[in-house]
Amino acid sequence: MSEKPAVLVTRKLPEAVEERLRRDYDARLNPDDRLYGADEIVERAEGAVAILPCHTERFTAELIARLPAGLRAIVNFSVGVDHVDLAAAAARGLIVTNTPEVLSDATAEIAILLMLGAARRASEGERLVRNAEWRDWSPAFMVGRQVTGKRFGVIGMGRVGRVAARRARAFDMEIHYHNRHRLAPEAEAGAIFHETVEELLAASDVLSLHCPATPETIGLLDARRIALLPEGAIVVNTARGAIVDDEALIAALRSGHLFAAGLDVFNNEPDIHPDYRTLDNVFLLPHIGSATHETRDAMGFRALDNLDAIVAGRAPRDRVA
Repeated sequence: MSEKPAVLVTRKLPEAVEERLRRDYDARLNPDDRLYGADEIVERAEGAVAILPCHTERFTAELIARLPAGLRAIVNFSVGVDHVDLAAAAARGLIVTNTPEVLSDATAEIAILLMLGAARRASEGERLVRNAEWRDWSPAFMVGRQVTGKRFGVIGMGRVGRVAARRARAFDMEIHYHNRHRLAPEAEAGAIFHETVEELLAASDVLSLHCPATPETIGLLDARRIALLPEGAIVVNTARGAIVDDEALIAALRSGHLFAAGLDVFNNEPDIHPDYRTLDNVFLLPHIGSATHETRDAMGFRALDNLDAIVAGRAPRDRVA
């Protein structure tokens, strides 16, 4: 029997991360990258000191209550922790950590990609070329929206939001934002603060969502608030699908009130609202905000740093519960 602490890893991780896991732990890996159900998680976690999951596994209060008695921690390979019932974990005495900071650049890049793809009708154009349906050129062909010089609105001016704003400035965009707390002047870097979400929306030609999914933000972008956006605005979401009311967003895209949307995250992904697939004015990506080799390695090493600290009896750097 191995004397190393056992760790259940629920998904296939980058090879460098798994190599470190095998070196330091009795690593129960998932080489086939299957999505484990609750029963399998409970069974495979028996005797483990920690579980290293991703956002694809939902640790409800019911599942947490069933976890083996010796388990000490849920060490997430993710920044968001809305897939974990933090109150239930705390009540059970489980430590919960995440992996902040390391994916800010990668996710901000995807936000800019979504903004440009939605504004310039990239999905439509790509399909025309692939399907040999591109016939000719004319001044009225594939006309989109220019973002240069427009207003870039950010909900949630945390790490990712600030990087996205910095990237948007390269397009001479005027930055507006709403945050729970106003940033210090040096962090604002000239961005215009709005006390309420409603005030921000009216000043956003492009609205980029970067807030976490919490009880306060679930369904935040509903029909009432979408109506406050300027006619022809663009919505970008790289945060969490739960922030958006799908029916309201789809209705605004169909009516033309919104010019387009760029989405990397969805409610109930990957079983997204089917109407998104029918709309030409939505640029869709499969939750790849952090999907670069550099970022996925960094996320894994950050998670393992937290795990190492917990096993050694030290306070982990990124404890959220």
